[in-house]
Amino acid sequence: MKAIVYRKYGSPEVLKLEDVAKPAPKDNEVLVKVHATTVTPVDCGFRSADPFIARLFTGLFRPKNPILGTELAGEIEAVGRHVEQLKIGDQIFAAPANGQGAHAEYICLPATGALARIPFNMTYEQAAAVCNGALTALPFLRDNGKIARGHKVLINGASGSIGTFAVQLARHFGAHVTGVCSTANLDLVRSLGADEVIDYTAQDFTKTGQTFDIIFDTVGKSSFSNCKGALTDKGIYLSPVHSLGTTFQMLWTSITGGKKAIIAATGLRPASAQVKDLAILTELIEAEIIKPVIDRSYALEQFAEAHRYVETGHKKGNVVVTFHE
Repeated sequence: MKAIVYRKYGSPEVLKLEDVAKPAPKDNEVLVKVHATTVTPVDCGFRSADPFIARLFTGLFRPKNPILGTELAGEIEAVGRHVEQLKIGDQIFAAPANGQGAHAEYICLPATGALARIPFNMTYEQAAAVCNGALTALPFLRDNGKIARGHKVLINGASGSIGTFAVQLARHFGAHVTGVCSTANLDLVRSLGADEVIDYTAQDFTKTGQTFDIIFDTVGKSSFSNCKGALTDKGIYLSPVHSLGTTFQMLWTSITGGKKAIIAATGLRPASAQVKDLAILTELIEAEIIKPVIDRSYALEQFAEAHRYVETGHKKGNVVVTFHE
């Protein structure tokens, strides 16, 4: 089978299209023919080992797993002999357990892993663009932020993969949503349900005089210290981007009252929890309450180009790569 392989850290040019052995499913696994996947900032960070802490997950000196890819959509081609709940021909979307491996024509996944049947109203390309953003935004807002109807919520990075889902989900939960993005993306964020939008190139959202119950910094471009003045007395600052400063602030605010900083690795949650959330997201997608935003689509041979585009930091929603027509 063909796969996008990287055997050393570096620029997008380290990515190579190679023929590798096609995997075979174990007794409790399914073999999935991948039709579509995505390129995310996580993939780019793992490929470049930037920040350096990424090597704790990918390998200190060289990649342990030479195939990247955090999400996919495809068709089950074979099942292990102990698999009962899934069958050959099922169309599924999934997040690999180790956060890697989706950039290949085939992948084996645990039948009890973070996967679900594709919503009836989605293509493979659309379904591939769900797991990373939506499975991050949902638990952050619901579990970490304790979002409630009437809350004032600000989404920083509202036009990105996590941000576009966060805007839609916050709106669904009944919050008053303010999205922060660049000038080019203001209309997009409004179309997703934001009540207000702030152009970060023209205005600093921490200096508007407004306060928010939740500030969800989906891109890690701010900090709890910078946002503290824009939080209500019991406000919560959320970020999926880990740093030493934010980690210290999270630990400190966890033992003090008032405003809090929370970071979390939602991708490390148990597969059972992610499966429950995929069921919730499927219902919302089929009811046309939320949808993925796809910026650009690339062919298998264009992975390096897709990485270069994602690294510009200007993508809207998701960048999809198609493996099979």
